[in-house]
Amino acid sequence: MKIYTKTGDQGETSLVGGTRIGKDDLRLETYGTADELNAFVGLLRAKQLPEDMTKVLHFIQNKLFNLGAILASESPEEMLGDSGMLIAENDVHYLEESIDRFSEGLPKRHAFVLPAGSEKVALCHVCRTITRRLERRMVTLRKREGVTEKTDFCLQFVNRMSDLFFILSQKVAQIDESENFFWEKQ
Repeated sequence: MKIYTKTGDQGETSLVGGTRIGKDDLRLETYGTADELNAFVGLLRAKQLPEDMTKVLHFIQNKLFNLGAILASESPEEMLGDSGMLIAENDVHYLEESIDRFSEGLPKRHAFVLPAGSEKVALCHVCRTITRRLERRMVTLRKREGVTEKTDFCLQFVNRMSDLFFILSQKVAQIDESENFFWEKQ
């Protein structure tokens, strides 16, 4: 099986549905960022993490794949319809419950945390910052194309993900007894 099709050699690709767009299109940038985040979440999962964290990250990876498919579709409403690709309110609640659970026992912070520490902690911050970029791209895309009730939860889901990655960075630091580094005005 050949993986190359040569259909993108002139800088275009197809959306789900067949419409051709430039590889520099905002939509492609947005779902490409979701794909990049998914790869980094996979790298984070490859580290030795507690089973409950790995379970949440596996859930996130599946939802990121759904999100990529939604964003890659010329008709997100149809993609969300009967395909099972839905990102729904209960998915947002699952992330909120996970944030609350992983926050238990963490000390209160009164300073900005630098994205440093152990490799696992730093990787949580990489995931957090890519999530924030994904969120920015989604907001821009939303301004261009509008939002519907079915796609509204996608943005909420991404917003909660960034909070989750921050909390995971703190929980991993606590579990691994890794030092946190704080911003110092200099």
